[in-house]
Amino acid sequence: MTEAVRAIGLHKTYGRGASAVVALDDVNLALRTGTVAALLGPSGSGKSTLIKALGVVSPAERGEVLFEGRTVIKDGVPFADLTKLRRQHLGFVFQKANLTSFLTARENVEIACDLGGKADGRRRARELLAYLGVINREHSYPEMLSGGEQQRVAIARALANEPSLILADEPTAALDSVRSRTVMELFRKVAHERGAAVLVVTHDHRALDVFDVIYEMEDGRIAAHAGGTAPGASPG
Repeated sequence: MTEAVRAIGLHKTYGRGASAVVALDDVNLALRTGTVAALLGPSGSGKSTLIKALGVVSPAERGEVLFEGRTVIKDGVPFADLTKLRRQHLGFVFQKANLTSFLTARENVEIACDLGGKADGRRRARELLAYLGVINREHSYPEMLSGGEQQRVAIARALANEPSLILADEPTAALDSVRSRTVMELFRKVAHERGAAVLVVTHDHRALDVFDVIYEMEDGRIAAHAGGTAPGASPG
């Protein structure tokens, strides 16, 4: 396994002066490919901000993000084409599946294949839907899918570009406990079988046995860690 992503000293503040809120306070974290990790913490602890910083969607103003050992952004300055990086190497899953309503399940995944530069998007989309157990819904539009089915399609879409890193922000918040666990197990399957590093923000403590590594955030810092290596340390 190789190191998919590393964060060094990430710091981000919202607002200015007396109203300023520190969202990330010297955060260090490292994830290897083939690993599924949970990110826990109360609302406002910085979890979503960290996900956006790692995905270079909303970078931290200080600190460094390395992707597969290469610095991609440091102190807010990009050292790579961040749009290209996201399209070709990162996958995102959110609380709402955010599928395009006028496209079928297959088409939602197929267009992601095309944007990620993958050839034969239709074949690949069908393969991913089959892998995640929803090939029988390939012709269905999002409104025809259950919440769990929508998230399976969203995960298939996130896999379309064969990402090294998948970032999931509260992907099971709208699901019941059975469907929630099923989705969490799918993330473990993706990490272990497809070799991606997967980081999942969650409030659900019922499925923590699914994860290889567990991080906890509090007040913008990594407050606790279980499994693997200490945050910021070199794994293995």
